[in-house]
Amino acid sequence: MQAEALQWLERFERHLSTERRLSAHTVAAYRHDLETLTQWCRQNDIRDWSRLDHQHVRTFAARCHARGLKGRSIQRRLAAVRAFFTFLQREGALKRNPALEIRAPKAAKRLPHTLDVDQMAQLLAFKPGNALEVRDLALMELFYSAGIRLAELTGLTLKDLDLAAGEARVLGKGSRERIAPIGRKAARALRRWLEERASVARPDCDALFVGRNGRALTPRAVQLRVAARARAQGLPQRVHPHLFRHSFATHLLESSHDLRAVQDLLGHANVSTTQVYTHLDFQHLARTYDQAHPRAKRRS
Repeated sequence: MQAEALQWLERFERHLSTERRLSAHTVAAYRHDLETLTQWCRQNDIRDWSRLDHQHVRTFAARCHARGLKGRSIQRRLAAVRAFFTFLQREGALKRNPALEIRAPKAAKRLPHTLDVDQMAQLLAFKPGNALEVRDLALMELFYSAGIRLAELTGLTLKDLDLAAGEARVLGKGSRERIAPIGRKAARALRRWLEERASVARPDCDALFVGRNGRALTPRAVQLRVAARARAQGLPQRVHPHLFRHSFATHLLESSHDLRAVQDLLGHANVSTTQVYTHLDFQHLARTYDQAHPRAKRRS
């Protein structure tokens, strides 16, 4: 590549950092993807960005796929390329974006991991020994009872909670507000935490869950506490807050088979997002069939 072409990469990186204010991690990911494209251009004697056409980008994506890159990673790489060429268009250095119509191979849908009912019971079956452990049990019970996201839980304030009605008002993605259910065991754990909270929280803090410093509990702190509790309870797999949401949806769907209700409870804008859990439900049914049906049982 010519020196002038490489200078555009530096300008684009500054654009990402100063104008779009992306994180250093995201900028580094863009840089890595575009360096890969630059290397491919050198190998194919393409010295200037204006000489890169639609077929070149398609061949670049195919080469990435041939080298074992998964569909999702190729999608990310092409997104970086499209963003770079859009920037060149804006700056008048390019007339068209050759990457606009290029699509990566479809990424295989990854089914979310879940805990089964017995594993969830094992995780929640501990007796708190201090105020912070009372808090940990309350937030995990709420995760499983309401199926809320990590950001929704850490954003809860005292006024969002209505234990008498068994409800919590949460602010989801796209600033969409919804009412999440609070089950009997979660309500009991929350009442106990509210009794302990006064001895931990700062007077000016209205967050429902607080840390030992009296301020609102951070998402990272919740992740660490959940992982530590899972290890203490002897669960073999890595447990994270979103696993409660996946388990909530799967267990509810297994029992009710009401996809629309699960969609509303999760706060999904589109039912297609919720449909991934139907695959999990089918897997559960398939396992049951394999274990129980006379024609499916394997001979010992």
